[in-house]
Amino acid sequence: MYALKFLKEFITKPGVVGSVTPSSKQLASQVVESAKVSQANVVVEFGPGTGAITEAIVSALRPGTTFIAMEINSDFVTLLRERFPTITVHEDSAANTPKYLKESGVDHCDAIVSGLPWAFFSESLQNALLDGAVEALRPGGIFATYIYVTSYPMPSSLKFRNKLKARFSEVGMTRVIWANVPPAIVVWARK
Repeated sequence: MYALKFLKEFITKPGVVGSVTPSSKQLASQVVESAKVSQANVVVEFGPGTGAITEAIVSALRPGTTFIAMEINSDFVTLLRERFPTITVHEDSAANTPKYLKESGVDHCDAIVSGLPWAFFSESLQNALLDGAVEALRPGGIFATYIYVTSYPMPSSLKFRNKLKARFSEVGMTRVIWANVPPAIVVWARK
């Protein structure tokens, strides 16, 4: 059911939804592990879509952890609120995360997990989103996202990784997650 909704959104909103299928359980698990969600007190998810990674985040959260999801697609927001009634989902750009953290009574988050389709975004939008992530994270906080292996060698992907290196103190990546369509590499960055 969620995969069909995801495909519909991909077809009708190209450039907003970046894949024809939601993330696999293996990719979701790896990105959540890379962000150290299980050790975090405050977690933010950028672009949860239909909730494939959200499900892995919710499973990894410690009791009492603050979890905020930022989703710009109104159809996905409705679906997420129905599927995960206990989490806070804001219908807004992830660049505005610092505002919503403050509204929740916290200054910073420990982890940001991103499912955003970075390769589809303009340079100015990438900058706004990454600047919002850096502002939202506490010192030592971790930002984790993924890049499809098909786009990894492309100039836009290299530019994105260079943006991470310019903003974060440490950047790393995992092995290829072959059990995903398409296969992906998780990239993480520590503030």
